[in-house]
Amino acid sequence: MTAKDNHINYVELKAKDLEKTKKFYTAAFNWTFTDYGPTYIAFSDSGLEGGFEKTENEIVNGALVILYHKNLVFVRDKIIEADGDITKDIFSFPGGRRFHFSDPSGNELAVWSDQ
Repeated sequence: MTAKDNHINYVELKAKDLEKTKKFYTAAFNWTFTDYGPTYIAFSDSGLEGGFEKTENEIVNGALVILYHKNLVFVRDKIIEADGDITKDIFSFPGGRRFHFSDPSGNELAVWSDQ
């Protein structure tokens, strides 16, 4: 699937135990996983790609919706102009870069780019 600007592209969830999480979703739904170190696993074969990030914190709202945009600086500035708040500025991760923002209601989302 080709990533398109401004479309939901990925969903990220929290997990206390990545091995148990992989085992559960593999057995229950036949999802497949790719390990990215001790704190992150990505999943596919689920209808929408996503990942689980290991956390020791209490999981209150464990889903992070991630949109795609090829130009992170451009879309970050548009979010600020539209009264969104940047909660984590642009950072690199294996496969690209991203930032997090909150909308006027306080929902946190992220935007990523492979460019």
